[in-house]
Amino acid sequence: MQELIASLPGDSRAAASRLNRECVCLSTDQKLLQAALEAGGGLDYQALRHTHPHLFSDTVVFVGQACLGAMAALVAAIEAVTALPAYREAVLAWAPPIARHDPGHPGVFLGYDFHLGQGGPRLIEINTNAGGGLLNTRLALAQRQCCGALAELLGGPRDGRAVEAEFLAMFREEWRLARGGQPLARIAIVDTDPASQYLAPEFELFRQLFAAAGLDAVIADPRELSWDGRCLQHARGPVDLVYNRLTDFALAEPGQEALRQAWLADAVVLTPHPRAHALYADKRNLMLLSDPDWLAKAGVPEALQRTLLAGIPRTVSVDAAQADYFWQSRKTWFFKPAAGFGSRAAYRGDKLTRRVFEEILAGNYIAQALVPPSERRLEVAGEARDLKLDLRNYVYQGRVQLVAARLYQGQTTNFRTPGGGFAAVLEVPEVHKEGASP
Repeated sequence: MQELIASLPGDSRAAASRLNRECVCLSTDQKLLQAALEAGGGLDYQALRHTHPHLFSDTVVFVGQACLGAMAALVAAIEAVTALPAYREAVLAWAPPIARHDPGHPGVFLGYDFHLGQGGPRLIEINTNAGGGLLNTRLALAQRQCCGALAELLGGPRDGRAVEAEFLAMFREEWRLARGGQPLARIAIVDTDPASQYLAPEFELFRQLFAAAGLDAVIADPRELSWDGRCLQHARGPVDLVYNRLTDFALAEPGQEALRQAWLADAVVLTPHPRAHALYADKRNLMLLSDPDWLAKAGVPEALQRTLLAGIPRTVSVDAAQADYFWQSRKTWFFKPAAGFGSRAAYRGDKLTRRVFEEILAGNYIAQALVPPSERRLEVAGEARDLKLDLRNYVYQGRVQLVAARLYQGQTTNFRTPGGGFAAVLEVPEVHKEGASP
């Protein structure tokens, strides 16, 4: 290990890449993880290991200081552009009508997902109800320090307790922006059939986080809510704030009428909400943010343009009139439904069949210049394996609160890969070595 440390390049990106390739140590302490997950009544650790065996990885991911800075700069640039009237007019034009309702608060848990390309981090997509944040604060509490001099160089991940406090403050800020000094009493954590969702354990952690702060909190299906013309009601009583984990971003599916009506009447604080999805997470927005001509025409400052174009792969609409072009160049594209979420119905171009390509042409798809994910080498059952990785930045009001990694095999993140799952991130600093150019 000493030889590895001594030979690390001073450039943080190159050093992180080498550590991800050569440092195969397992850093997650399962006893500490059990204590973190079970704290305060928490979760049943052994049951979670049985139902979610690949939720957490046993290793960390190394990320260069320069990469973390570049991701934060891109997040800030996008935040600045979303405030421009030209941008809002463009994206709200293709959003569902419900997105025109402005509740006056930005929405919690934006998730900026990146691949680490050869030239630095590249934004793959933005999500408005990014899951895993609270799970990753517990994972951060379960990391052994790296060995020897590497621990001195890197330190540890962000303090999970401090991040949890930021998350709680974020919900209180949403309430303050919407309701001023009125008391917040009850929060509903809402998703369709919540017990069946893969991240249902996180719902319970959030319920306990809110309860520990003196807030009554329930986990509910939207069909358990009713609208009486004045309040959004649950069996426990009126609901003040809804933490929205639904993936129907327009609140259009059956069973969501009460939530939709209450939100449009400003009778409940819904976070995140349809407008947040329209401004940030509709994948068509990346067509604007990666188009130099549009950015210039919209009056985006040149410095922000450079940041956006360096960090966002070129994204275009898939037009059936250009079918031959997209088929011939398919290996250079990743195809995604404009209104989808996560990895649903997304396809890497070099894996496409003609049948699937015809479905893409008939659907509402965008194509994004392909940025292959970087890799993390680790040991699984005594065997070295290379897993793909992406980085999720949890963001509120343009500020990164936490960066976590996801390790996987296959085309998209899936939490089904032995050795994979969420992984804590360690920052690799820039190191000026004696005799090197500053």
